[in-house]
Amino acid sequence: MNGAHARPYDGLTPDTVLDALDAAGWRGDGRLLALNSYENRVYQVSLEEEGFVVAKFYRPARWSDAQILEEHAFALELAAREIPVVAPLARAGRTLHEFGGFRFAVYPRRGGRGPELEDPKVLEWIGRFLGRIHAVGAASAFRERPVLDPETFGSEPRDWLLEHAGIPQDLQEAWSGVSAQALETVERRFEESGPVRRIRLHGDCHAGNILWTDAGPHFVDLDDARMGPAVQDLWMLLPGDRAEAARSLRALLEGYERFQPFEHGELGLIEALRTLRLLHYSAWLARRWGDPAFPAAFPWFGTQRYWQDRILELREQIAAMAEPALEVR
Repeated sequence: MNGAHARPYDGLTPDTVLDALDAAGWRGDGRLLALNSYENRVYQVSLEEEGFVVAKFYRPARWSDAQILEEHAFALELAAREIPVVAPLARAGRTLHEFGGFRFAVYPRRGGRGPELEDPKVLEWIGRFLGRIHAVGAASAFRERPVLDPETFGSEPRDWLLEHAGIPQDLQEAWSGVSAQALETVERRFEESGPVRRIRLHGDCHAGNILWTDAGPHFVDLDDARMGPAVQDLWMLLPGDRAEAARSLRALLEGYERFQPFEHGELGLIEALRTLRLLHYSAWLARRWGDPAFPAAFPWFGTQRYWQDRILELREQIAAMAEPALEVR
C-alpha cells in the first residue's frame, strides 16, 4: 500500500505542544490530554492562569495557510452572528500559529454530549442552527477551499486507489467495475437534480461534531468546510431506515426552513453523496497509512475482507441510488 510515507507528527512531543502554546501566548501548567482525532492532533491543555484550551495541530501539507484562514474566518463569521460554533481564539490578531514546523490553532474548551437524534425536538433544534449556518454560508463563497462534487470526492479518490492502494489482485476487476458503475450513477443523480447551488458548508456534519448541552447544540470541527450542496450537512444526521430517515429529515427541515429555504431537489443527492463519502473514506485511509495512528486504529483496512465488503457496499449503493428520493412534504 502506497499511503502517505511521512510520519507527520513524529516531532510533536508534549514539550513541543507546550512550547508552541507558550510562544503563542497560552502558558500551560504541564497537563495535557490527547483528544480523539486522526486527521489532526488535538490536545486539551491546562493553563497556569486556570482554565483550559484546546489546541489543534494541523496535518502537515493537507491545507494551505490561506485555506486554514478561510476556515477560521467562516467560524468567526458564524460566531459573530451568535451561532453556536466553536471558533478559534486570536492572539495579536492571529488565529493561525506556527512553531517547530507545525501549524496550530487554539480554541476554547467546550463540553457536551452527543445529541439524541431519535428526538424530533432535538433534530428541529439542530435544523434551526443549520439553517442559520447555511444562510451565512450562502452569502459568499470560499475562494481557497475545495468543492465537494463527483470529481473531488469520487473520480479522483477512485483513480488514486486503483493506482496506489494495493487492492488484492483477485478483487481489482470487481472493485474497479462496481466503483465505475457507482460513479456513473452518481453523475446521473447530479444531472437529474439540475443545477446544484453550492454554498459554504460545515462539510462533516455528523453527530460526533455536534456537542449537546441543556442550552442546545454547538458545532465543532470545521476542518472539512468546503463548497457544496446544502443537503451534505443534513444527510449524515439521518438513520439508515428509509421511513425513519424521512421522519428525521422532516424534523430537521421544520427547523431549517425557518431561517433558510431548502431546495428539495437536493434530496435526490443523498445516496449519491453517501456513495462519494464511501469512496473518499477508503482513499483517506490509504493515504494516511504512513501515519502510525492509522494501522493501529484501523487494522482491518486493506484486507481481503475489507475490499470484499466495499464491493458489496457499492452494489448496495447503486441499488439505493435507483430508489426515489425521500419524500418529506
